[in-house]
Formats: sequence, structure tokens, C-alpha cells
Amino acid sequence: MVFNHSSTIAAIATPNGVGAIGIIRISGDDAIAIGNKIFKGKDLEKTASHTVHYGHIVDGEKIIDEVMLTVFRAPKSFTTEDSLEIACHGSPFILEQILQLLIRTGAKMAAPGEFTMRAFLNGRIDLSQAEAVADLISSNSEAGRELALQQMRGGFANELKNLRVQLIDFAALLELELDFSEEDVEFADRSALRMNVEKIQQVLSALRSSFQYGNAIKNGVAVALVGKPNAGKSSWINALSNDEISIVSSIAGTTRDKVETQLNIEGVLFRLIDTAGIRVTDDEIESIGVERAIGAIQKAEIVIYIFDLTSTSLAEFEEEHAKIQAYNPRAKILILANKADIMESARLPIEERFSSYENLHFCSANRAADIEILKKNLLSTVQALKATESNHIVSNTRHYEALELAYKDVGEVLHAFELGLNSELIAHHMKQAISSIGSITGEVDIDEDILGTIFGKFCIGK
Repeated sequence: MVFNHSSTIAAIATPNGVGAIGIIRISGDDAIAIGNKIFKGKDLEKTASHTVHYGHIVDGEKIIDEVMLTVFRAPKSFTTEDSLEIACHGSPFILEQILQLLIRTGAKMAAPGEFTMRAFLNGRIDLSQAEAVADLISSNSEAGRELALQQMRGGFANELKNLRVQLIDFAALLELELDFSEEDVEFADRSALRMNVEKIQQVLSALRSSFQYGNAIKNGVAVALVGKPNAGKSSWINALSNDEISIVSSIAGTTRDKVETQLNIEGVLFRLIDTAGIRVTDDEIESIGVERAIGAIQKAEIVIYIFDLTSTSLAEFEEEHAKIQAYNPRAKILILANKADIMESARLPIEERFSSYENLHFCSANRAADIEILKKNLLSTVQALKATESNHIVSNTRHYEALELAYKDVGEVLHAFELGLNSELIAHHMKQAISSIGSITGEVDIDEDILGTIFGKFCIGK
């Protein structure tokens, strides 16, 4: 992707399709001059910033549409450049007519994310805030919206900048020592330096730990419903979603592939995945379904293990539970002892048999109260994932990978202290950590290809 940062760009900012209103954005040094050539109304060259004007878009003597046009003068705009927003009628034909007119008049078609990229390059926002813009646009839950908005407002970027400044100060002292290496002078107090680096490592650790929660909130919490055939998985996914998502049958092996639906609980999005019953089978199609079920377990944040209380022995239960733990040791497992309504008369001895297992609930997909209890358990399980050590949440994979690198290098700095190694090696690892942290916010030089990848995921017009 090639960006020409000196040109004036234009793009349709509203989604495809017919709507009451459509918006076209223009940004760049010539934005107001270009707009003035096609706008019949007030002289835009004489208007103040942040003012809205009624008029018509014209192509020579031909009126294209009746519009409201908003003027933003540099530097008080999203891109910090002179910008216009044209609000016209939401006909795709009209929008395209105006866009093509702007291009013929001197504007260039914006690349995906180019408006936001200019905001970053012009210093209005840092790179992590720019990425949060895309997250906010694509958010599909209240929790995801709040997370993206927090990051867009600065989020953990300010904390990272503070850490980076501290590391730069430490590195500067070590570099100074290298300049005076022949005099064997220490400008940096090693004990104080070590304590401060340990504090930085703690902050980095907390941010890393928050990623599991942040990534789950951003993309929806993956919840795999697993168990043997006929355990009641399909009944439970239908009960949770209040819809006939999966086929419910007394015939074992009815579900042969993953069936997925979404569930929103108090603003948190869950991706429920009904899987094929896990068992050894000679059926080729069912075997593929079992493999996909295992894959779903391995990728899930939460596993709901469902077993049939009327037909499962303690030994069978323990074997299945152990296999699920082995497939995904990091997942939180909620256990549903299903069909408890059928076994009500023998409930006490059955409860004693399984009493040593946490998060085990005797329940039935036919009881509304049990369905609500499971929803509350799902919500509390997600909230428990949230790291308590940090006020900020990491949800971006690129940020997490950079934090991993920074944490590793800070660990190497502490290891070098323990071994009494020289300032040169310590300074090297500090510089590496400084670079990794700076790559998150864009405070170090970012390769054009990486920027193209980041902003290429945006929609055109943003």
C-alpha cells in the first residue's frame, strides 16, 4: 500500500447501501479550495472552522445534490489538516457522483485507513490510539466498545510512555559510563537501578497478563460446549441462545460439525460453540467432527463440559474431565451434570459422588433457573480473567507481542545485574526493551510496510 501524504484525499465515509444521509470526507492542503469549486453556497475560503453551511454540489451548471457541508481548519481537525465533510442524500449513485467530481477537481482517492494514518503521522494520536479507532468501529458489544474507547483516549499508552522514559534515562546513565570506561566510573546506582527495573518488569507483567481478558472481550469469549454424544450439548446451546441453533435428537452423533452462535450477557459477547460428541468412531465424517471439537476446546477461553447424569459413572466422568484439561490446561472448565431433573429422587448420593469437583452444577436445560445460573457463571468467569494488577487492558495481538519482547529484555537486564555483567550488555537489552515499547505507540520508526498492514485493515473513509 502506497500513501502520498502531501496530496488531498477524499472518500465516502458511510457504509455501502441506501441511507437517509451519506458523508464524504476530504482532507489535505487543498481541501477547502477543491470544495469551493464544486460547492454553490457560502464562499468556503471565508468561513471559520467548525461551521456548517447549506448549499448545493454542482458540476458546472448541473446540480448534483442539496447538501450540508462542514468546515474544519487545520490544525483543529481529525487529521490536523484542512478538512471538509459533505453530508448529502444517501444514494450510492449520488455519493459516487460527488466523489468522482472531487477526484476530477484535484483530490485523490483515499487508501483504507489513510485519514487515521494522517492523524498518527501528524502527531494527533499515537499508533496504539490509531489501532483503537479500528477496534471501536468493529466493536460488537458494550464491553468491547468500552475497551476500545479507553485505549483511543490514551489507555495504557501513557503508562508505556512513562516506562519508556524511565528506561531511556537509565540507558543514558549506562551509556555515560561506557564513555568513561577507562576511568571505571559508575554513574548509575546499581541497587536503585535494579529496584526500578524490577518495578518496570512488574508493570509489563501485569499488562501481559491482561491480554487473555482483553483479547476475549475484543473478539468475543470463545465457549466450547463439549461432552459425549447425547450428553445434552445441543439442548444447552439452544437454551442459552433461546433459539433452535442445533438439532436435538436421541440419536447419538447428530452434531457432526461445529455449530456457533453468539450470546450477549450484560454487554459481554460470548461465542458459543456446540461441538460433536467426543468418542472413538469409525464414521469418517463424525471423526472429522470430533477433531474439530478438540480444536474448539484448545482455542476456548471457557469450556462447558456436559455429561449425562443418568448414564455416566464417576470413572467415565473423571476420564473425560482429565482429557479436556489436557487439551487446554489454561481454559476455565464449567461442569454441567445434566438431566438432574430426571435424577431428583436419587440426588443426594449422586451429589456426594461428585462433591470433590469445583464448578460442578447439577442442572437441566429444561429449567429456566439453571439457564440463568449458567449465564451468571459465564459472566463471573470472564470477569475473573481480568488482571487485577493493572488498571489497563491489552487487547491487541501486536501490542502483546511487543510487550513479550520488552518483558524478556527487561528480564535479561535483571539477569545481567545478578551476574555482575558490564554496562554495555545491560545497555543493549535496555535499548531493545525501549524499542519494543516504542513500537506499540509509534515512538520509534515503524516500517512503511507494517504501517500499511495496520491501516490497510481499516475501512476506506476512516
